[in-house]
Amino acid sequence: MDTTAPIRLPLRLDGLVRRYGDLTAVDGVSLSVGPGEIVGFLGPNGAGKTTTLRVTAGLLRPDAGRVEIDGHPLASEPLAAKRALGFVPDRPFLYERLSAYEFLAFVAALYDVPPELARERGEALMRRLGMQAEAGGTIDGYSLGMRQKTAIAAALLHDPPLLMLDEPLVGLDPQGARVLKDLLRERAARGLGVLVSTHLLDVAERLCDRVVILRRGRVVAAGTLEALRGARTDATLEDVFLELTTGDETP
Repeated sequence: MDTTAPIRLPLRLDGLVRRYGDLTAVDGVSLSVGPGEIVGFLGPNGAGKTTTLRVTAGLLRPDAGRVEIDGHPLASEPLAAKRALGFVPDRPFLYERLSAYEFLAFVAALYDVPPELARERGEALMRRLGMQAEAGGTIDGYSLGMRQKTAIAAALLHDPPLLMLDEPLVGLDPQGARVLKDLLRERAARGLGVLVSTHLLDVAERLCDRVVILRRGRVVAAGTLEALRGARTDATLEDVFLELTTGDETP
């Protein structure tokens, strides 16, 4: 008798649907992120990527389908599922009258991270992201890149099994972008999962183990770049993406 326990995936989406009136923004999306994987979530503007991520994070209710984070169904175990997730949305919300350190302390309390451990992790993340000199000042004086780094640090603070990011490189300078990519690779090396949505196809090509391409709310391709290339071994991710999505762009 096979007693092998099933692998608990950082993320599993099955048949996810989200509608806005007559518009079906997410139409039966299924995907997974395995332990140690960085999965790129790609698609033109209006394809449904951000809506999918917001449903996965519990910010929007799905009309159908199932979200499971680290083995916890979001519908029946919302607290456990959300504790297993770190999310950097496309427009992070930060309390502007707090400093980065104060905001991280607030986030740590939400996730029951012990204060001493939270301080240790927060200081390490601020140092790694090049924010230690500014982290004591209030967020209302931060640049876009500094705000993005603060949001990234907050998502990493409780060391979740799944990290989900929506256009995380926006506002980051080349050094900050390199640090973030290194952090993502380190998480994957530890067996944790990463789902990253980005329009930067060259970054996705170099960073991600697999990609999922969305078109008009539906998954039209998923797999490694090698698999998506097929017989055309010289094709880039950009070539594949444009073939699948040209004509779908919205303003």
